[in-house]
Amino acid sequence: MTGPPDPRAALAEASLSTGGVARLLGVSPTTVRSWERRYGIGPVGHESGRHRRWRPQDVRVVTEMCRLTARGVPPAEAARLALLGAADRGSTPTAESATSTRAGTAAAETAGAARAPGEGGPDAALAEGTGGERPAGQESAGRPASGHAPGEQDSTGREPGGRESGGSAALPLGTVRPECRGLARAAVRLDAGAVERILQDAVRELGLITAWDEVMMPALRAAGRKWASEGERYVEVEHLLSWHVSTTLRRTAHCPPVGPVPPVLLAGMPAELHSLPLDAVAAGLAERGLPFRMFGAAVPAEALLAAVRRTGPSAVLLWSQAPATADRRLALQAAATAWGVHGARARPAVLLAGPGWAGGATTAGTLRPRGLADALEHLTGLLGT
Repeated sequence: MTGPPDPRAALAEASLSTGGVARLLGVSPTTVRSWERRYGIGPVGHESGRHRRWRPQDVRVVTEMCRLTARGVPPAEAARLALLGAADRGSTPTAESATSTRAGTAAAETAGAARAPGEGGPDAALAEGTGGERPAGQESAGRPASGHAPGEQDSTGREPGGRESGGSAALPLGTVRPECRGLARAAVRLDAGAVERILQDAVRELGLITAWDEVMMPALRAAGRKWASEGERYVEVEHLLSWHVSTTLRRTAHCPPVGPVPPVLLAGMPAELHSLPLDAVAAGLAERGLPFRMFGAAVPAEALLAAVRRTGPSAVLLWSQAPATADRRLALQAAATAWGVHGARARPAVLLAGPGWAGGATTAGTLRPRGLADALEHLTGLLGT
């Protein structure tokens, strides 16, 4: 006969590792460990020699510390207030945590801004719906020449670059994966190292399709909505994020060796300037060992048709972001372009990818994939693998 379920086992299932907390906050695990060592911000009741497991109340404490530092509270004081807040809610810190906090406060007061190499200061937890939060400064050797860390305020209440504090810097994400939220936080802080690390981890751990659909795209859309609603503000966030997404995808998209299978031709329509989705398709084809030729954004019509004739592709994927760039006549010309010897001429299948093609009917020789996974499934079938 089995006894009642062990509540500690259920608690462990609901807890996060230090790495998981780091991904949630968009920082490195080393930074999270440094907060625990300096300020006592860590899992309550952790036993020496066992892996650290962060319960929901532990995560709330470190998130509150990030929120306070984002408003200009010194890190040691922010840690003290966060721990006091936890005690008021009934999650009283252990004696070990309290001792560590006092020691961290004293060290911060006497040592000033001393930091171990590579360890950034606390980062803001840019949670949705928390107005007034700003990205926290990085208290490290990477401080800008202005003397202010990213997100810090000067005496006028503005951040470096003239941005006024007080408004929410959070991207409008909604319900997303922790990796996506961490990516958005890192992008708002302009923390290129964290953005790169989160993207690489997402592709490695989740796979390309999930990383694209559930981490990269929600963050990119949110960044676009943010700067569109704020005028020219935050456009730097979208640019930095887009560049790192493209770089991550291109690192994955190693072109396979030339083989007997005709390649897939990837191109943006002549007036189409967006190319990130093409990078995602190329990376997916590379993962599957399938050949492709990447021509990027804004391929002129004559060049596109010439490339079809010269490469003899199995398929042509044409990206259009908006109806204004979706030239159906050109797509049909590509689908009708034939190559090969007389009597055995072939034509490519044409995939109309992107929201620009929505609303129009597909015709013979064209396909309309619903997303990255669907496009890769179509292309895998067309290449006979």
